[in-house]
Amino acid sequence: MTERKATVKRDTLETRIEVTVNLDGTGASRFQTGLPFLDHMMDQIARHGMIDIDIQAEGDLHIDAHHTAEDIGITLGQAVAKAIGDKRGIRRYGHAYVPLDEALSRVVIDFSGRPGLEYYIDFPRARIGDFDVDLFREFFQGFVNHALVSLHIDNLRGRNAHHIAETVFKAFGRAVRMALEMDPRMQGIMPSTKGSL
Repeated sequence: MTERKATVKRDTLETRIEVTVNLDGTGASRFQTGLPFLDHMMDQIARHGMIDIDIQAEGDLHIDAHHTAEDIGITLGQAVAKAIGDKRGIRRYGHAYVPLDEALSRVVIDFSGRPGLEYYIDFPRARIGDFDVDLFREFFQGFVNHALVSLHIDNLRGRNAHHIAETVFKAFGRAVRMALEMDPRMQGIMPSTKGSL
């Protein structure tokens, strides 16, 4: 099987980001973004998605975290898209429900080649530590737009904002892992009746 690895660098006037992924990894991760809580969430994607992820980011955090969080999502999406290749043999669809104490979230993903985000999370507070919870949506929108996936995120219940965020990112990792697994019954086959994704 061809190695499914990629590195993408993205430099703008607001951020400088480099992302390396190995879709068939062991869940190893290394982050230096200046956003500790987002790093904690990225670690959930790596661990539960069994994807090796290295993200090095410098952003205009003296203004706020918006550009950095969004651009990390964009660059991660680009790296995942590049690493997948032509998508032959993948399962394409993935889903996961993940609980953490009182919180429960569901994530469903389709590596369809078309970007679309349905995002339903009502956080009980605006910040987790210093991190603005609005930026989670910006991260996922950036990922969706550049990985070209249809992504549905639903928090089904929860009271603790940290628990809610963690269930979302763990479920996202699990759903991505399922979708990108090679299906032994689909070897060399494009998972679409159109013949391309």
